[in-house]
Amino acid sequence: MPVTKEDVQGVLSKIALPDGGDLISRDFLRALTIDGDTVRFVLEAPNADIARLMEPLRKAAEASVAQLPGVANVQVALTAHDSAPAPKKAAPSLKIGGHPKPQAGPMKVAGVQRILAVGSGKGGVGKSTVSSNLAVALAKQGRKVGLLDADIYGPSQPRMMGVNKRPASPDGKTIIPLQSHGVTIMSLGFMLEEDKPVVWRGPMLMGALQQMLTQVQWGELDVLIVDLPPGTGDVQLTLCQKTELTGAIVVSTPQDVALLDARKALGMFDQLKTPVLGLIENMSLFHCPNCGHESHIFGHGGVAAEADKLGVPLLGALPIDLDTRLAGDGGTPIAAGSSDMAQAYAQIAQGLIKGGMA
Repeated sequence: MPVTKEDVQGVLSKIALPDGGDLISRDFLRALTIDGDTVRFVLEAPNADIARLMEPLRKAAEASVAQLPGVANVQVALTAHDSAPAPKKAAPSLKIGGHPKPQAGPMKVAGVQRILAVGSGKGGVGKSTVSSNLAVALAKQGRKVGLLDADIYGPSQPRMMGVNKRPASPDGKTIIPLQSHGVTIMSLGFMLEEDKPVVWRGPMLMGALQQMLTQVQWGELDVLIVDLPPGTGDVQLTLCQKTELTGAIVVSTPQDVALLDARKALGMFDQLKTPVLGLIENMSLFHCPNCGHESHIFGHGGVAAEADKLGVPLLGALPIDLDTRLAGDGGTPIAAGSSDMAQAYAQIAQGLIKGGMA
């Protein structure tokens, strides 16, 4: 008989916490999914200090669920969420930006197994929305996920992921990233006022990107998703040349104008010897909520045809969706729920996992 969510919750309710209660009564359980004989879930502690003490509880939860009949594989991620405002003394006393430090060759970010760059040829195609939702979808699959907002001129991940605090810097050199929806996140937007523009030349951009890769304490991650700015500029060049990238995902809408720019991004990755792992067609169609009619506002099949031409996978085709926009504006990505759109992102995440890309 297949295992149910109630079975898993029943087992976890028997794992007591040192200061009273259990994993269920204290609301530590997040993103519980069951896929055949595989169970995945996240344990989210109230703050990072408690999370550091919870590894024995994570192992106990993993072992207990593994004993359930019908369970062959258990994946448990441990994260922290601190809803209290960060104290002023925790704000990083370091300078962000400036000339990057010399390095011999492409670097590997400590503790990070894979780095996926999400790019686009032009702005406005939903690249940041895809990045945040893909990060959350992968976390729900049990992956340890980081999200780096490298769109330095227009950082939007703080709003989309519902985080508006400043990260801590205990020594003025290292930066402790924030946690949201089971994802470890860092953005230049955390360091600046929301409406303050970033007026920087190339070297400062490259220096800031290098800092966010090397000075942030990412911890042990299965995958780090990098939300790139649109286009083919300094940030893309620095990331591809100075970092050991697993590969890139290109997001485009179906119309010809967007595909013209998407091809430039694809050409850039090819020129920089960065594998393109696949394409995602965003705003693929529109479902009328009143009559159910499907309308291809931006055309149809353009990204699929481009993927077929290049011999790379079409990872997914996502419709225009009002709830996705509202969820991003509200700070809770649609992938965190259980809607049809959440399932669409879950399918993309599963495809990346099965392909060994995440």
